[in-house]
Amino acid sequence: MISISNLEKHYGLLHALKSINVSIAPGKITAVLGPNGAGKTTLIKSVLGLVKPDSGTITVDGKKVNGDSGYREIIGYMPQIARYPENLTLQEIVEMICDIRGYGNAKIDLDSDKRLDLDLWKHFGLDKEKDKPFRTLSGGNRQKVSAVLAFLFRPKVLFLDEPSTGLDPVSSSVLKDKILAEKERGTTIILTSHIMSEVQELSDQVVYLLDGQICFEKSVSNLITETGQSTLERAIARKIEGNGQRMSHDTAAAGAGSGIGSGSSESMKVLETGEAVSESLVNEKQKKTETISVQNAVFDFKKLFSNGEGRS
Repeated sequence: MISISNLEKHYGLLHALKSINVSIAPGKITAVLGPNGAGKTTLIKSVLGLVKPDSGTITVDGKKVNGDSGYREIIGYMPQIARYPENLTLQEIVEMICDIRGYGNAKIDLDSDKRLDLDLWKHFGLDKEKDKPFRTLSGGNRQKVSAVLAFLFRPKVLFLDEPSTGLDPVSSSVLKDKILAEKERGTTIILTSHIMSEVQELSDQVVYLLDGQICFEKSVSNLITETGQSTLERAIARKIEGNGQRMSHDTAAAGAGSGIGSGSSESMKVLETGEAVSESLVNEKQKKTETISVQNAVFDFKKLFSNGEGRS
């Protein structure tokens, strides 16, 4: 369904994606995981056409992603943070998205329109909220609107970024049931989440990114079996620990070759999100505020990303 070959992306001096090669199986739920700054958002936005890679190829349902937006017709996207015009009501937002999707600008009947998948609209009880401006909604209800819009057009491919964030337990369960039902319908689903119990419950496959590279790609069941752990969270921790031991020699060699850790050095402050920290070059734990040593160099990362492109 989705094939990615030799994908490369730089943001100035930051090498965000390093020769990514991965295939997303059709009709399965694939979790794209990794720490902050690993490359998840850049990878997903590359597939969505929101970030232009430096090189490499991406195909979605047999169509090459090369600037033509036509392939997006089969994609549904639920962002982590819902951003829609604050002054519009829920009804108006749905009608706006339907108009953009080519469903005409007539008033949409959110009770009975057979062209649309309104299961979540009904299960979330959003009909009683439909005349409220978006700015008045709670964080949880905003997330529900985002979920409704992602599933609304019965897409063949779904991207779900932290889908249960802000949802109460009942609404979260409703959404998970819908995700699993879509999988049974044959929908290809790409999921990102920091809630490992959610990933274990929903996903078939895990693609784990670290420092812009694929650290490992395995089925959830095989990952748990191979590591001898009882949960996916512990299995990933054990797998990373093992990979870290194997990579320690290469990391030390890279540090020696680049001059890191030798000679005089100054402190360089990374972005507030910590996303610019390169773990393969620096053996430090990522933090919101963190410094790394680089020989005789200080970089202003705000200027580095002043071109406005998205980053992971």
